[in-house]
Amino acid sequence: MSAILRAEGVCKYFGGLKAVEAVDMEIAQGDIFGIIGPNGAGKTTFFNVCTGIYAPTQGRIYLGDEDISGLSPDKVAARGMARTFQNIQLFKYLTVRDNVKIGFHLHAKTRLWDAVLHTETYRKDEKLINEESEAILDRVGLSRYSGTMAGMLPYGVQRRVEIARALALEPRLLLLDEPAAGMNPQETMELAEFIRTLNADGYTIVLIEHDMRFVMNTCNRILVLNFGKKICEGTPDTVRADRNVHEAYFGKGLIAGEAVKKRA
Repeated sequence: MSAILRAEGVCKYFGGLKAVEAVDMEIAQGDIFGIIGPNGAGKTTFFNVCTGIYAPTQGRIYLGDEDISGLSPDKVAARGMARTFQNIQLFKYLTVRDNVKIGFHLHAKTRLWDAVLHTETYRKDEKLINEESEAILDRVGLSRYSGTMAGMLPYGVQRRVEIARALALEPRLLLLDEPAAGMNPQETMELAEFIRTLNADGYTIVLIEHDMRFVMNTCNRILVLNFGKKICEGTPDTVRADRNVHEAYFGKGLIAGEAVKKRA
């Protein structure tokens, strides 16, 4: 399959700190792709470079065939890349429907005076956005919560609402930052199934996650970072067997209770 997102030699420096150093990555259309690594490995910084929050110090980011290096987050989103954040960022005192409607802002034609005067453009936009929002909620199984205040929902459901809002951007690529953080085992299992369903519907998904079991059971390819550098990229089986990954997580010595021979 062709690459939908590609990083070539991406670096991000903050003064003398090399948060990301010469990372290459290629995500194929249709992947569920995981980015993992110990705390401080540079995962979120790399994610932020890919989504335009940070411009790369060196290297290039390509979305399809387009170089998006250094574009602002809104321009990256307009080109078809949507993301969620580690800390849920819903409008808790708005309904689930209204939270999803906000996700359509890039596609709306309404301007300030249209909204003030309730012009024909405003009425058409409002009708279309209402219909599309309900369609998304139906597709992701959240219709029963449509009129509920987002802040009153269980944590796992709030995560799904945040993802539904990202889908309103009509993304080619969906990036999820720590989607299983704070979830209990049942919620995590339901989230994994939800992500697989979205993928089956045609979405390419990239996620950062600390829950190794979740990543190994959900993703078909995984990138591993440590101290800002790529140490492994491949299938879950490849990552699971890689000595550098073991040492990054567990150090040299005991790995998950088993003795590991030191390199000769």
